[in-house]
Amino acid sequence: MEKNQLSRRNFLEKSALIGAAGLAGISALNSCRSKRSTVDYEFPPLLDKAPDGKTLRAGLVGCGNRGTGAALNFLAAGDNLELVALADVFEDKVWDCRSKLQKQKVEVPENNCFWGFDAYKKLLEVDVDVVILATPPHFRPEHFDACIQAKKNVFLEKPVCVDPVGARQIIATSRKAENMGLTVITGTQRRHQRDYVETYKQVASGAIGEPLSAKAMWLQSHVWFRTREEGWSDMEYMLRNWNNFCWLCGDHILDTHVHNIDVVNWFLGKHPEGAIGFGGRAHRLTGDQYDFFSIDFDFGNGIFSHSMSRQVDGCANSLGELIMGTEGYTNCVNTVYNLDGSVKWQYEYPKNKDGKSTEVVKISPYIQEHIHLVTAIRTNVPVVEAERTAISTLTAIMGRTAAYTGRKIEWEEMMNSTERLGPEEYVMGPVVDMEFPVPVPGIQHKA
Repeated sequence: MEKNQLSRRNFLEKSALIGAAGLAGISALNSCRSKRSTVDYEFPPLLDKAPDGKTLRAGLVGCGNRGTGAALNFLAAGDNLELVALADVFEDKVWDCRSKLQKQKVEVPENNCFWGFDAYKKLLEVDVDVVILATPPHFRPEHFDACIQAKKNVFLEKPVCVDPVGARQIIATSRKAENMGLTVITGTQRRHQRDYVETYKQVASGAIGEPLSAKAMWLQSHVWFRTREEGWSDMEYMLRNWNNFCWLCGDHILDTHVHNIDVVNWFLGKHPEGAIGFGGRAHRLTGDQYDFFSIDFDFGNGIFSHSMSRQVDGCANSLGELIMGTEGYTNCVNTVYNLDGSVKWQYEYPKNKDGKSTEVVKISPYIQEHIHLVTAIRTNVPVVEAERTAISTLTAIMGRTAAYTGRKIEWEEMMNSTERLGPEEYVMGPVVDMEFPVPVPGIQHKA
């Protein structure tokens, strides 16, 4: 990762590999700079629609709201795209998803609908070109490996795992996918969002000088939860309330805040070397997770990022990122500022019929990432994003571990950690070998 560190002194001349389209816009501030830099980063093709080509058949594993949305995003990416199979651990989720898709004029054959813990294996026996993985993140490493072994292209929702063992498995499978010439796009949609991409290009070309510090925030009200219903076993309850159990979603520092953490890693060009922080639980009614995190990520050479994540009602909310440099700063999404706060550069959004800015990108980033997926497959230019998303997910895991334990956690400790969350086998029924205490850092002082 060090070769990707963002510095005007060590940008690599890779324009031949990136291509002219990848470097478009990199010199927008060239008149303000004495020296032009290129960037060691391959930008996604920001097309309005994927190029036409052979029909691509997709299967969806994980039929909740995000999975259903991801399937519709895939279908909106271009022509000759089909959704032909569904899989989920719960039968009712499959039929609910199928019903929602029917309302959008999407018909999935009944005999291609599967449920149970092995439903993904049955789906892989169907003639599909692409698999969309949108289950609770705990299952992502195993499902991803099965897809690559079956030689399928994959859309991989974030986060891509919940523990260090899973992160290393994702990285290993990612490299296998590269060797096999498959395409894997992940749900870090900001890296496919036009305003974020153009802002990154400005920063990479030296618009804010050398990066000095960063901050990232995802502060919001509480999210959904499920109380236990009569007849639900331990396993069923946890799966239906997966967003509140760490072994299933990794806590919200992974489930949502990983987006902001990924942006900071992207703009700084590296992952942090260590983390120290804290968090706690105040209002949550179910599960074993924290309500808030405050993490200080150490990127080395005196560069730190303060990372905040909170899900509590009645508090000040904020969402986004900021990178401070020697010659300015940026909100990462659409504006570069001078040190005095004046605007140096701003992304121009499309205008409406009245000539006013729409303040949104032309193509939704949720569709743009699937345009990238389809384009890579149809142009036979494979792209694999899984490893970098695993690194950002492991960054979040490092922050979570720091908060849970109260210790300073180093990157190498995470890379060598044997921590694996969750049961060894998956069966509906009682879960007798797992306890879910809320983590308490430090040592209780004596009276």
